[in-house]
Amino acid sequence: MELARLSRALGGEHRVVGDDHDEADRVVKSAGRVLQILELFDILKREALVSEVSELLSFPQSSTSALLRSLVVLGYLSFNTQTRAFAPTTRVALLGNWVNGPLLGDGPLAKLMQRLNQRTGQAVVLAVRNQIWAQYIHVVQAICPVRLFVVKGSRRPLVRSGAGLTLLADLADNEIKRIGTRYNAELGAGEPRVCLPTLLEQVHAVRSKGYAVSLNVVTVGGGVIAMRLPRPSSEEQFSIALAGATEILRNIMDEFIFILREEIANHMNSMAAAPPLALVSAEAV
Repeated sequence: MELARLSRALGGEHRVVGDDHDEADRVVKSAGRVLQILELFDILKREALVSEVSELLSFPQSSTSALLRSLVVLGYLSFNTQTRAFAPTTRVALLGNWVNGPLLGDGPLAKLMQRLNQRTGQAVVLAVRNQIWAQYIHVVQAICPVRLFVVKGSRRPLVRSGAGLTLLADLADNEIKRIGTRYNAELGAGEPRVCLPTLLEQVHAVRSKGYAVSLNVVTVGGGVIAMRLPRPSSEEQFSIALAGATEILRNIMDEFIFILREEIANHMNSMAAAPPLALVSAEAV
């Protein structure tokens, strides 16, 4: 995604981060493009013309038009004959509601992210491990004047990102070194390799401090302050992070860390006090 063009299209003083064109050769092209189109609408939050989608995602206009019209036929997009623009339908919103529905949707994790967003003004991202990546599965966009728009579904290397380092913290050192070795092996020519001893030092620091800070590493001028969420052993490990401009995160870091700790503690207390989901369902019936 060409970031400057998308920033102009959205208006305001901000940047968009989270394009994954380097993965184009690892997925079926049409499938990847459909998902990128749906994620683009999640950022724009409005209808868009074929030409706009094509330009923002750097897709050929002919194939973009074919994909959009196919999604209309399938019921995932609607077409406005007056404006000649496309927009998602309710069917898109219903996709995946059953996955972590009690946690996301209007659940406790979504409420935690909303509280962090309101208290800090920064984008709040929820990440999980996807092989050697930290993947942003849910995003609450920033509300402060100078902000980053973060694309839901974006991936960051576990070994080079704040959210990634927090997701590595529960793993054994040998497993962390294996992930680092695999990451280095898959790098393209000229891309910076990860030093394994340095990586282990960074993960040990996360274990000691309870958080990770990554500034100007993946996104120049931007970064994250990340913490992992405590979890029962049977649940997926989540990392939650504030994403914003480097200068803001650096200047208000101590306050943001305090807010993250406080809200995560409140979240865990409320989860401990809540009745089991099965009991709630039974009582509702």
